[in-house]
Amino acid sequence: IDATRTILSTCPDAKMIAVTVHSDDEYILGAFRAGVRGYVLKKQAAEDLLQAIREVHAGRVYVSPGISRTLVDALRNGVDAPADPLTVREREVLQLVAEGKTSKEIAALLIISVKTAETHRANIMAKLDIHDTPGLVRYAIRRGVVEA
Repeated sequence: IDATRTILSTCPDAKMIAVTVHSDDEYILGAFRAGVRGYVLKKQAAEDLLQAIREVHAGRVYVSPGISRTLVDALRNGVDAPADPLTVREREVLQLVAEGKTSKEIAALLIISVKTAETHRANIMAKLDIHDTPGLVRYAIRRGVVEA
């Protein structure tokens, strides 16, 4: 989702299609809120992806048949995407990472082991689907965890 926002902020005319294994309400709604125009489950046939490309290219929205009911039910029931998937401790670690602290410095400040600090960093990256420190910094700035 963060990558989608980054791409769309750079190329606002881009037409994004999420191809994912996630069929949970929060993932689906989060992806559309981030700006995707199509949502395809990886387990769907290749023809489904081709149809999504055609629909999105034509300016329409596409949702895999396997999740359309999930999406409609979520909207009817008022399900919302989670505001922040991180735990309190992960947000603390994210803030320190964004401030330029090393895992050793984070460990010392939070009175945890270096290995635990690295585990928190890895969990944050996995949850946010961000795989580099500059991406974490951009996320932290957008979320107001740190100031630019």
